[in-house]
Amino acid sequence: MLSAISSRRRFADLSEQEILALAISSEEDDASIYRTYAERLRTEYPATAAVFDGMAAEEDDHRRQLIALHQARFGQVIPLIRREHVAGFYARKPVWLNETLGLDSMRAEARAMEVQAATFYTRAAGHTSDAATRKLLGDLAAAEAGHADHARDLADAHLSGSEKDVEDAGARRQFILTWVQPGLAGLMDGSVSTLAPIFATAFATQDTWTTFLVGTAASVGAGISMGFTEAAHDDGVLSGRGSPWKRGLASGVMTTIGGMGHALPYLIPDFWTATIIAMIVVFVELWAIAWIQNKFMETPFVRAALQVVLGGALVFAAGALIGGG
Repeated sequence: MLSAISSRRRFADLSEQEILALAISSEEDDASIYRTYAERLRTEYPATAAVFDGMAAEEDDHRRQLIALHQARFGQVIPLIRREHVAGFYARKPVWLNETLGLDSMRAEARAMEVQAATFYTRAAGHTSDAATRKLLGDLAAAEAGHADHARDLADAHLSGSEKDVEDAGARRQFILTWVQPGLAGLMDGSVSTLAPIFATAFATQDTWTTFLVGTAASVGAGISMGFTEAAHDDGVLSGRGSPWKRGLASGVMTTIGGMGHALPYLIPDFWTATIIAMIVVFVELWAIAWIQNKFMETPFVRAALQVVLGGALVFAAGALIGGG
């Protein structure tokens, strides 16, 4: 690790040829990133894919200009130097390798890439006293700033307001189907189904540690069951609900969280203090479920609240009566 850090060059120590070579390799990397975005989006979001195709073409054009400049000044052999070889040089996070990266995240990352490059070159130009190097860095800063401006122009050319709205709506729908819907089902199951065993145990034993263990077992068990059930019953190909493991993860994790919310207060030794806090947590959980239903599922808030709170109250009452009896 230390040897890797020590082998990196300082930007201030690079020659003009090396700075030019670094710019060429950076343009190659960015063009490749944009093409990866375009291919991933081409089927579902063709308009945005066209934007990224255009941005990749712009990077290719600037790379050709930089190569021509290098050939004129330094010859045919371009030094092999990349971002990771230079200490303090801006780095690209490998977000383009993330299969779950959403449409808005790709757009935001593209804007950040262009602005980051322009800012770096502008600052670098201000830290050199060599006139030729200063001019070169200034030209690169202007080129990167031009990329950012042109990216906005490309978006205006390929994305009308209606097309962007359609793509954004499609991305939101996919997010709801893959993450929100299974997660909401898990949260409801975890919050409601564990009420009876947790509070039955609490009132039957009035032992907070035993109640916590039962609540943890019920929550984790329900989470595993819900996760596997969600992942196994639909592969997402025909339904369009997305990757089964993503849905299973969302459902399983949220089920466990829903149950653990009112199990954790029983780590408090005093029975009634723990029980009152657990009741408050249950109330918050049920209202959170109603809010999520209203925000993402477009269920009227009053109806969602009545359904969730009424159901939760009945299950809680059943657990308390069974435990108290």
